[in-house]
Amino acid sequence: MAKGDAAAASHPLAGHKQAYLRSGGREGHLLAGEPLRDGRRFNPMLLLRTIGRTSGQAFVTPLMYGSYGGELLVAASFGGADVHPSWYRNLTANGELAVQVATQAYTAGWREPQGEELAALWAYMDALSPYYAQYRAATRRVIPLIAILLKEPIPVFTE
Repeated sequence: MAKGDAAAASHPLAGHKQAYLRSGGREGHLLAGEPLRDGRRFNPMLLLRTIGRTSGQAFVTPLMYGSYGGELLVAASFGGADVHPSWYRNLTANGELAVQVATQAYTAGWREPQGEELAALWAYMDALSPYYAQYRAATRRVIPLIAILLKEPIPVFTE
């Protein structure tokens, strides 16, 4: 197992991702977590598939998402680390993207909101989870938000 593979396998969401993939999305869309300000205990999760910028291999990453104005929003927060997550670097390097939400998967377009729009979208995401503000405070980098527009239906992701 390569070093990156070992790290991915030990990640807390590794079992969640495998259940999401094995079940075709019947499991994993809602991830149980700590109670949030509004009493919610479940976070909606999608699977984001990008193509490795150097390997050319497909990578699937589970991410919490919000839905705003007909687009899905994901944060490249990486837990507040000072480097961008691999999925974000892969996405910006080659632009290819597919998304699975529960039992439906799609090709997708994406964009990186800026300026006033970005501030409004961060306010929305902060209302979904208090962790985003903590992550932004923990790092010197600007954490990007990615707005995803679903396009054509495709088969659900597999392991």
